[in-house]
Amino acid sequence: MTGVPDQLRGALRLMVITHPHPGCRRPLAEVVEAVVAAGAGAIQLRDKEAPPRKLLGLARRLRAVTARHGALLIVNDRLDVALAAGADGVHLGPDDVPVAAARRVVPGGFLLGHSTDDPRVARRAEADGADYLGCGTVFPTASKEDAGAVIGVGGLAAVARSVHIPVLAIGGVTADRTPLLDGSGAGGVAVISAVMAADRPANATRRLREAVEGWG
Repeated sequence: MTGVPDQLRGALRLMVITHPHPGCRRPLAEVVEAVVAAGAGAIQLRDKEAPPRKLLGLARRLRAVTARHGALLIVNDRLDVALAAGADGVHLGPDDVPVAAARRVVPGGFLLGHSTDDPRVARRAEADGADYLGCGTVFPTASKEDAGAVIGVGGLAAVARSVHIPVLAIGGVTADRTPLLDGSGAGGVAVISAVMAADRPANATRRLREAVEGWG
């Protein structure tokens, strides 16, 4: 991860991806507040069903929360919403705006994430201006219908070795499984169910943070 600011590396150690309906049945903004206070350095707002106006309103509310705690807010897929909300960045999938095209129009310091489990695609995304990568599915998961095939820790390590930017392990990541990623080269983890489905999201976040900080 040569050349990546320490502050960004630290923030990406634990990214929590939102679910529209948290398992604890509390409003999402309250859950995000608890999660960032408990140690999540980055929140990714993910809602595939919300219309743009509703998503923008939610992004603005969450941006106020993350700003209070010094955490990052990343918006999934929607570059327009991320820019309008003043988010820190956007996470782009294979069917979204290409990283190179996004880099040409976003302001300086705006973060671009990209999803891939292919080292060749990872290298291209880095060359095109991606700041970090989400890589998975590492373990079996039911959180994302489009999760794709399980690549295991070996597949994650292959992607991490191919680039110099942080690679976040995603897919079935839990506090108990996180030690299995130590030594893979991953810069952090991104989770949905491990926090969003928890009865006590703050406690789940603390366990994950302790687990990733325990990496050698």
